[in-house]
Amino acid sequence: MAKNKDLDSMYRELRNSSAEDSGSRLLKFLVGLVMLVVGLFLIFNNITVSSSWGMGGYFFSFGSFNVPNGAIMLPILIGIGMLFFMRKRIYGWIVLSIGVVFVLLSVIMSTRITWLPTKAYIFIIMFGLVAAGGGLVLRELFRKD
Repeated sequence: MAKNKDLDSMYRELRNSSAEDSGSRLLKFLVGLVMLVVGLFLIFNNITVSSSWGMGGYFFSFGSFNVPNGAIMLPILIGIGMLFFMRKRIYGWIVLSIGVVFVLLSVIMSTRITWLPTKAYIFIIMFGLVAAGGGLVLRELFRKD
């Protein structure tokens, strides 16, 4: 009988402690997630993205060979024409898709990302929040119990 009472009390303690532990684990995870999100928001808030697409009139410049921005639109126009002209429209869709990829690549490749000037303590707070929040989230996600 004594063993049975000891097992019952141990079971109750284990059950109560795991319920409290899971609540604190959830709280640590949520606090870490909030810290991570706030830190990432502050970092992305200090980044400026600009594009020079269309500026200067050239997309690529290889030595003396320049491809104008307007020429990037030619595959799209040819693809649209092929969709209405040819019976097998698959070729038109292929050329149109290649044209869209070229335009997207030209915009992405002409994008410039700059960091706004910021104070050192704000910089430490931003990256500290990301590091601490990421650490809390990862610790609670990969905890071995």
